[in-house]
Amino acid sequence: MDIEGGSNRRVFNRLGNNNSSNNNYQNQNQGQNRYNSNHNQKQKVCHYWREGRCNRTPCQFLHGELPLPSTSSNVVVSKRSYNIGAGVGGSDGGFSTRKNPNFNNKWGRNSNNNSNNGVPPKKLEKLCNNWSQGNCRYGDGCKYLHSWNVGDSFSLLTTLEGHKQVVSGIALPAGKDKLYTGSKDGDVRIWDCATGQCVNVIPVGGEVGCMISEGPWIFIGLPNLVKAWNIDTVTEMSLSGPVGQVYTLVVGNDLLFAGTQDGNILAWKFNPATNCFEPAASLAGHTRPVVTMFVGANRLYSGSMDNSIRVWNLETLQCIQTLTDHTSVVMSVLCWDQFLLSASLDQTVKVWAGTPSGNLEVTYTHTEEHGLLTLCGMYDSESKPIILCSCNDNSVRLYDLPSFVERGKIFSKQEIRAIQGGPSGLFFTGDGNGQVRVWSWSSEAKPAV
Repeated sequence: MDIEGGSNRRVFNRLGNNNSSNNNYQNQNQGQNRYNSNHNQKQKVCHYWREGRCNRTPCQFLHGELPLPSTSSNVVVSKRSYNIGAGVGGSDGGFSTRKNPNFNNKWGRNSNNNSNNGVPPKKLEKLCNNWSQGNCRYGDGCKYLHSWNVGDSFSLLTTLEGHKQVVSGIALPAGKDKLYTGSKDGDVRIWDCATGQCVNVIPVGGEVGCMISEGPWIFIGLPNLVKAWNIDTVTEMSLSGPVGQVYTLVVGNDLLFAGTQDGNILAWKFNPATNCFEPAASLAGHTRPVVTMFVGANRLYSGSMDNSIRVWNLETLQCIQTLTDHTSVVMSVLCWDQFLLSASLDQTVKVWAGTPSGNLEVTYTHTEEHGLLTLCGMYDSESKPIILCSCNDNSVRLYDLPSFVERGKIFSKQEIRAIQGGPSGLFFTGDGNGQVRVWSWSSEAKPAV
């Protein structure tokens, strides 16, 4: 599991004005688009290209999305922490429709939520329970899947075992050679990225509710506490104040935010003079536990068990809008392009866009057959944006954005609660069985351990 180092940019700069990933995406297709330049109005987008496996040169179909009529999107996309996170709005920091009045006409295009577009239907897409236990007597003749994944654009490299309960947090500090995983078994495990071996097990005194990395810091959400580890100076701090379990952590505008079991969001600011984190604010509004947060374009988005999403101004720390379209727990939120995406146990992923008044409204709803647990956005080996949707049927669906065309599925013995992108086309999943799996977007990748 040979992991290369990445940049060490700060989380609150990940949504800045660096649109290099868009430029790379365009440069990769420049030759093909030139070939098709006189035929865009008549041709269709190559489905094999969307799946990342077209080998025709030249191809009679487009290797790029059809251009929007008379618009300019000015998309801002960054790859900080290897996951999708994007600037979402205009100069005021909010969502805006002025940049691209037709931005919502691609959502769900050519998709069918109940189909497996982009994945060859070789067998029934249900994991063989007997095979997962190592005792299927049908072998290759079994009508169910004998594989942990479906899809030919990514592959499983290795499995890291050691946790005894659900893996609730995965962190890979940029530029470091260690992977950190946290679990409800009360341990944080440290894995050597070159060998895949666990090099340390650290009891943290309680269930790990979440874990993130920021620069040299590892932040761990625990009951009534947030632990902060500086892996450069090998120092540890305990941030008190939370009431109940800390379910979610995020950094934005030089502040560390923690979503807690009592429905509050606590904020700390690091003081270099005292070399410690000092309480900065408490954001009240949710009536039940806060389980997900994301920072984008001067906004903090928080999702809760009260079925709502709250939008907070990062400068004033005031709630400026409450979104109530979900009918069950909002489990995950993230930003992509000029949109907010939210996933809920109500079996939907909702895409929110800005209105002329500056508020957010649902512009597209993607429906699954099961409740959703977490979202993670990243780029595949061709720098195409992908969203991973973990469901409570022990699977993860992978979709192209913005079409929601299916790219593949990942299966597990228990629910996958943690997903984290990594460098060099790697990504990680952690499940309720305590296993951490390492995946690669490169179909030619070979296991290192």
